Order: sequence, then structure tokens, then C-alpha cells
Amino acid sequence: MKSTGMVRKVDELGRITLPIELRRSLDLDVKDPVEIFIDGDQIILKKYKPNMACMATGEVSDDNYSLLGGKLILSREGLEKLLDEIEN
Repeated sequence: MKSTGMVRKVDELGRITLPIELRRSLDLDVKDPVEIFIDGDQIILKKYKPNMACMATGEVSDDNYSLLGGKLILSREGLEKLLDEIEN
């Protein structure tokens, strides 16, 4: 695990503000969902990505294509964008 050197206090309502540098590096935007895990005495925050979310468009659908053993999920639109990028 890598230390960021950033320390924040918990406020009266139990909130912690994530520094802008951290949010930018993790591509976290306002209202993005964050998944919370506990590992022993550690709290782990991870940007939430629902199953079957297209990696190009973010569209969530059971109709999305699962490729490379589930490592790549693409919607029809995302697949078309990828093919256009490869051709150009």
C-alpha cells in the first residue's frame, strides 16, 4: 500500500473530505459512487463500477458485451467507438 502523506480529520457528522489531488488521480467526480471495504483495521475506498458497465461510455446494461473473460465490458456504442479508434 502506498502512503499519500495526506491526513484529514473526521467531522462531527463522520465525514472526511478527500483532497482534490486524490479525487483527480482516481477520476472521482461530484456524486460518483464510492465503494467502502474493511480489511482488519483499514478502511479502503474504491471508485464503484457496477457490473456490466461499459468501459467506454459508462452505460450499464445486461446487453453489454463481456470480452477477455470479463476484463473488458463494452456497450454496442462503446464497441463501435473502439473499432473506429482501431481503424483510424
